[in-house]
Amino acid sequence: MAGGAVIVAGFGFRAAATEASLAGALAQAMQGAGHAGPVAALATARDKADSAVFTTFAQEFGLPAHGIDAPDLARQETLTRAAPSLAARGIGSVAEAAALAAAGPGARLLAARCVSGDGMATCALAEGARS
Repeated sequence: MAGGAVIVAGFGFRAAATEASLAGALAQAMQGAGHAGPVAALATARDKADSAVFTTFAQEFGLPAHGIDAPDLARQETLTRAAPSLAARGIGSVAEAAALAAAGPGARLLAARCVSGDGMATCALAEGARS
């Protein structure tokens, strides 16, 4: 990681997701990114950021959690083009878009989104200059 760079974990998840779902997706993303450096922040769509599962997960890890507005999500170029995400939000991956948006201008994905074992959550990691 370059000096001053941070890693943000972006999440997409269903209403029935649990903390284990988020943890599983994060573990998959870390493995897919070659065990990137430590995660500095978490991010998701603004309408999911206040959910109990997401806020509790962030508190357990002691990380700041960011809710990203829909226009900011829509501006991000995602690697994944998931049909459910495209249908629901008009973006290819909530996890990828949230990670990129929270990591700031010039951020890059470390790997495409990963899905939790239970299929309830996705996670992507982005490296950028801020969180």
